[in-house]
This record gives sequence, C-alpha cells and structure tokens, in this order.
Amino acid sequence: MFSFWEQNTWFEHVEFCIVGSGIVGLSAAIQLRRKHPKAKILVLERGVLPDGASTKNAGFACFGSLSEIASDLKTMSEDQVIQLIENRWKGLELLRKNLGDENIDFLNLGGFEIFRPADKLQFEASLEILDSMNAALSAVIPGAPIYSRVDHQIESKGFKGVSGMILNRAESQIDTGKMMLNLIKKAQQLDIQILHGIQVDGFEENSNIVQLNTSVGKISTRKLLLTTNGFAQQLLPKLDVKPGRAQVLVTSPIPSLNFEGTYHLDEGYFYFRNFGNRVLLGGGRNLDIQGETTYSHQTTDFIQSHLEQLLKTVILPDTDYTIEYRWAGTLGLGVSKNPIIEAISNKVFCAVRMGGMGVAIGSKAGEDLAELASNSN
Repeated sequence: MFSFWEQNTWFEHVEFCIVGSGIVGLSAAIQLRRKHPKAKILVLERGVLPDGASTKNAGFACFGSLSEIASDLKTMSEDQVIQLIENRWKGLELLRKNLGDENIDFLNLGGFEIFRPADKLQFEASLEILDSMNAALSAVIPGAPIYSRVDHQIESKGFKGVSGMILNRAESQIDTGKMMLNLIKKAQQLDIQILHGIQVDGFEENSNIVQLNTSVGKISTRKLLLTTNGFAQQLLPKLDVKPGRAQVLVTSPIPSLNFEGTYHLDEGYFYFRNFGNRVLLGGGRNLDIQGETTYSHQTTDFIQSHLEQLLKTVILPDTDYTIEYRWAGTLGLGVSKNPIIEAISNKVFCAVRMGGMGVAIGSKAGEDLAELASNSN
C-alpha cells in the first residue's frame, strides 16, 4: 500500500499511464507532454532498464535491405512495402530531430548486404528489384540512388566466401545506450515520471478510469497506453504479436579491423557492424524459429556457436579476437511487419509489434499512439 505522500505525488490524478519505457513508450510520453502541458504522465517499467529490445538492440538505423524487401514483396504489394519503408525513414528522422545526432552518435557510414555463393537466389532477387526500388524510394529518401552493387569493395573489407555486395548509402548506425539515456533525460526534463521495477499484471476499465493491477498495488489512470512490444500478449492476448529472441555478441577490440558500417546477411536474419574497432554480430533466429519464440533473455549455445562460426569463417577470417559480451533482447513479431497502433477501447491504446525495426519506426509509432490517445473522448 502506498503512503499518503507516494499516492499524492506519483499516483493521484494520473491522466496518461504508459506501460513500457522503451523507444515507443517514451516517444509517446514526450508527444503527450507537447499536447497536454499540465497533464500528469506516468511511465511504468518492470525492468531496471527497458525489458524488451530498446537497450538490447544492435544500433542499426536501417529501413530495409534489398533481399529483405524482395522477400516482403512475396506477401505484400509494392505500395505496402514502400509505405512501410517510408514510415521507418520518418521514424528515424523523428528520432534524430527529438534527440540530435550527437546525442545518439548517429554515423552515416553506409549499410551493406553481403551474399555468399549459397545465397545466389537471394542475390539475383535483390539485383532484380534494385533499379525499381531506387526509383520508388526516390520520393521518400533524398539523394538517389539508394542501392548500388559494390562487389569491387569485398576484398578490401577482408571478408572470405563473399561473392556479392550491395550498398545502401542511406543506412546508418547509432549508440543504443546513448539514445536511451538521452530519451530518458528528455522525458524527465518534461516532468514525465518514470518508475522502474513495477510489473503490470492486468487492468480493468470502468466508466471513468482504468485500474492497473501491479506488483506494488493498484494504480488508476484516465487513459492507458501499452507499449510493451514483444510482451504485448501478456496484457492483450488476442493481438497478433509473438516474442522473438534476438541474440548478440561483441568482440574484443581489433586494431586492424578493415571495415566500418552496418552489414546484413540472409534476408536480414544475420547482421553485424563495427563499434569503433569492435565487431557486433547478431541474429540467427531463423535457425530455430520455435526455440527463439520465447520471452527468455538467455543466450543459447546453438545460436551463439553459429554466430561465432560466421565470424570465424566469413567476417573475421585469420583474425585474433575474443568474445567479450553476449546478450539477448525480445522483438515483437507477427504475420504482418506493420506495427499495431490501435485503440482497444476509448481508454486503452497500444503501439506494439515493431517487427525488429524499433529503432527506425519506434519514434513515429510512439507519436502516432499519443495522437490516437489524445483524440479519443
């Protein structure tokens, strides 16, 4: 039970309560503050830091590699794919506008997609749509062309067993930790209260309020915004959102590292980048879809060994290094790659299922959610 002081200071007359303190949740809170300067806005987070992927992602400011787009075109129309890419691009622009490039270490070093001989069909499918995607995206992303074939650069980067490479000149990288630190700072400067270590187990609506059942007692709010992404089904079990574990590792510093930028492989299921002179590598979920559909943040020997083999044979052959960090985060995935941004009722709203593109689309999803909640009576 809360004391009088706790209740009066933090939990009395809450206008908007947001569950989830990641990119989407804090972006929503910031937009709500712009629209409601005097409202009490409360953000609840069960973890010490955001418990999904906002502080556990790979720091890719990306919007779609060509093989991934080619795969999407099998189940989506071209207009739908272009709209999704445009939303990701707008989200990245909004993130940069909200925080500033220096505060997220935004670096436009280019993004590359590499192909091995075994990926021949993916490479051919990517080349087949290269010109059409450049044309279609020219109205969305300034400075065409976006994609170009750069096989001649493979040797200089030191890769082995790579037969083709495509550059995405508009792709960049960020420092995920700095991004979240400055997003939290901005929210706090706007008098948005963020409380950690509070688990929300459910909620009930009545005519005037939404009452949350939490690990510290009942909390009431006039409007509830759910931004728990891959964990969404724990509170909204009917939504098409499944958790997807994304495993990552980081090497020791490599003085002779030959490449910079972000890299994709196998329709984006594997991805790597430099962080200074370290290499960050993640992915492999497609090797065990069932096993990686989990809320667990434990890394597994199966996926980690495949990541290490990729490092040893393709990315860093004949190079001395050690693995210094390993971790996993939780993506929000579903049948569609579009996020779910909708009203559950006139008092409960959600923005979830970022499709593994939370860095790109999260700021826009949060802003759209805030607009939805603000405009509901």
